[in-house]
Amino acid sequence: MICAPGNPGIAEECECVPIQVNDFAGLLRLGREREIDLVVVGPEDPLVMGLADAFREQGFLVFGPNKYSAQLEGSKAFSKAMMMRAGVPTASYQTFIDGQMAKEYCRKCFAEGRQVAIKASGNALGKGVVVCGTVEEAEAAVDLLRGLGEAGRTLVIEERLIGPEFSLLTLVSDAGILSLPLAQGQKRVFDGDEGPNTGGMGTYSPLEWVSTGVVNEVEETVVKPIIQALKEDKYDYRGVLFSGLMVTPDGPKCIEYNVRFGDPETESVMPRLGKGFAAALMACAKGEEIPPVEVLDHATCTVVLSSPGYPGDYPKGLPITIGSLPAGVKVFHAGTKLVDGQLVTNGGRVMAVMAQAADGAAAHALVYDAIKKISFEGMHYRTDIGA
Repeated sequence: MICAPGNPGIAEECECVPIQVNDFAGLLRLGREREIDLVVVGPEDPLVMGLADAFREQGFLVFGPNKYSAQLEGSKAFSKAMMMRAGVPTASYQTFIDGQMAKEYCRKCFAEGRQVAIKASGNALGKGVVVCGTVEEAEAAVDLLRGLGEAGRTLVIEERLIGPEFSLLTLVSDAGILSLPLAQGQKRVFDGDEGPNTGGMGTYSPLEWVSTGVVNEVEETVVKPIIQALKEDKYDYRGVLFSGLMVTPDGPKCIEYNVRFGDPETESVMPRLGKGFAAALMACAKGEEIPPVEVLDHATCTVVLSSPGYPGDYPKGLPITIGSLPAGVKVFHAGTKLVDGQLVTNGGRVMAVMAQAADGAAAHALVYDAIKKISFEGMHYRTDIGA
């Protein structure tokens, strides 16, 4: 197994090659030289730029959607328009390029008693959504997101939905779909879902409060219609579709789509999978029927350790120490790198600590016990993930 470019964490599991995800020529050359059997594209940026298409054009089997379909994540304006066209239940919305018109629309919504969620249409690395409870917050959010540059050039303003959230990861092939175990994530930076949104501060799985009936409903109303709409545009989807969902008084509604394995949801879901996962990815890449994937009985809880100041400005290069961790715990690296043999911080979300145990309460206790063995200056994390 080969990863490009990788990080100090995944380097313990496989060979890492220092080729960046936007170096299409270098990645294609690596694929040819090493005769790669299956290409799995992880991050959203290369999918949005068309890396899956580039590999497929060279005859490689690829797990990851084409450039057109990747707009479901790369452009929230495109995604919302597709939801409406496909009849996917979601929040009402308007799109704006002009900041003053966006603010006027927000004032109108609040005058009518409706709160809003404001989103940068482009990819803002998990920091492009602001949920607003007042007009003042909404106007400040417009200015904030417009300041993101190209990502915030177009704004999507939605009616704020109320209810518990969960995430569904669904493998998609020409011949069908297969949903993986559910996870629930917490995006706000502080305990009790307070503070600004982030790329995700932690997750847990399974979710006892979401019934099989709700999952089936989501597959029929959120997953299948959007895949069919893409097919109508002559684009097959081969990869994973991440559906961010909220259970409202009117039933489950789609908040967003991602076109890759979500982070940190994946860190809680993958350890719950047994035999058959690799074969399922290969079947998707071939467009064939997806074989079953074993789901294990244990529970998982994942907590993100972030740099001080995240999701705002934060320092880099802070030395990290990791002591002896308990059995059942795994650390997934994100914003880390090695400098002269010393592991240091290199991003906002530094690493995700995952614990698996017999049940949710045990996994929750185990992950926070493990976190005590890890330290770097200003290390921040939520204490209520999976509580």
